[in-house]
Amino acid sequence: MIDGHIHLEYGDYTLEYLQKFADKAVEMHLDEIWLLEHNYMFPEFSPMYASVCAHSSFVNSWFHRKAGRKSYERYLDLIKKARQEAYPVRIRFGLEVCYFRGFEDLVVDLTRDKGFDFLLGSIHFVGDFAFDHTAELWKGIDVDETYRRYFEDSVSLAESRIFDGIGHPDSIKLFGHKPSFSLTEYYERLAEALSESHMYADQNSGIERRCPDTASLGMAPELLRILKKHHVPVITSSDAHYPEDVGYKIKELNNCMML
Repeated sequence: MIDGHIHLEYGDYTLEYLQKFADKAVEMHLDEIWLLEHNYMFPEFSPMYASVCAHSSFVNSWFHRKAGRKSYERYLDLIKKARQEAYPVRIRFGLEVCYFRGFEDLVVDLTRDKGFDFLLGSIHFVGDFAFDHTAELWKGIDVDETYRRYFEDSVSLAESRIFDGIGHPDSIKLFGHKPSFSLTEYYERLAEALSESHMYADQNSGIERRCPDTASLGMAPELLRILKKHHVPVITSSDAHYPEDVGYKIKELNNCMML
């Protein structure tokens, strides 16, 4: 079993901290873990967030409180050191990148030849709207238009061919908002784009862990079926941010994919 989306952001970039994730993976009977970091943790990526910070005082406060607090070079150095060690599970290293149209070249420049095993592209903002930060931000938001733009951006993410995978591809649902129209066409377009770009999709339990009252576990069954139809690889993941969450409901996610 694989847990393909695990963050290191709440600890130091040390082998001792990394070992905690490996130990938990053994406890959860995992064969492989994929460790990554949010790109916004590194100041090199800060230009990508100027517009969303200017749009919302909430996001501006969040960004200046949390972002740019880590050293990109130290993260890359940790990866090099870890690859010299022996672990009881296979460990891959990557980066989760917020996708914003117009910043593709910056992402390529900052990730080229850095030695990552994978790049995960994720939608966390629809335009300047931080849809997954807090439910209160949805007040007054046009749900249908937000869904349309979310999936349009998701298709653009896939068509950019920058990334190896797309993170939590229907996380727009996390606070329980639903569009008034069928998403089948968007699911088809996204699956086709992912297939053509040879990307995987992230079957993620983190949204349900975070919002158990409003979000279902993993992707919508229809989206999962359409991804399978287009032969898009699906990787199970917990979106863990702490060692104790590694492997969260990975067995259940695998069961979902058997249906």
